[in-house]
Amino acid sequence: MAIRVLLADDQALLRGTFRLLIDAQPDMEVVGEASNGREAVRLARSERADLVVMDIRMPELDGIEATRLIAQDEDLAGVKVLVLTTFEEDDLVIEALRAGASGFLGKGVEPAQLLDAVRLVAAGEALLSPAATKGLVARVLAQPSPGDLVDPRRLATLTPREREVLTLVGTGLANDEIAERLFVTPVTVKTHANRTMAKLGARDRAQLVVIAYETGLVRAGERQG
Repeated sequence: MAIRVLLADDQALLRGTFRLLIDAQPDMEVVGEASNGREAVRLARSERADLVVMDIRMPELDGIEATRLIAQDEDLAGVKVLVLTTFEEDDLVIEALRAGASGFLGKGVEPAQLLDAVRLVAAGEALLSPAATKGLVARVLAQPSPGDLVDPRRLATLTPREREVLTLVGTGLANDEIAERLFVTPVTVKTHANRTMAKLGARDRAQLVVIAYETGLVRAGERQG
């Protein structure tokens, strides 16, 4: 079944370019276009989108608030948000991640990278790249913020292995990399990650990254050796 993509950007030319690119793929299709955040939320529901490619700066309702509304709507629980932005808007990207976005890319991304990102995020993975931006995410998420995503005491509900997997997810490692470090299979890692998401009420791996930093389980600058 094709990935149903909704494009949300106030620039019609950019939406048109993305539509041509996405509709040319056999495994995805554009089901709607929104020029502002309020329209994006409405179309995500009416067009049964799987994923929203979301700009941040839009009129009426910006991409961050639109992402938050989508993430909080139980009827849209399966909808993923991929934010497109520029490096000059990094602080806004962090807000978008806290609001429930599953990842972000710069608007100068190569076409193939955008398509790979759509597939990755639609499959439930987190996209927090390139590596330089990962470092920024870690630095900003490690700062105190009002209304943390989860109470650190809830980490007590995790098993030692789930806590270990959460820590490694928080550092940006993929399932294959985590499996190699823990001497288990990638399927086992995915199982632990899914159980952790269920226990902590996280929508996807991107929120696990946020939780890992906001609870202090992972701190900015830490490297897993």
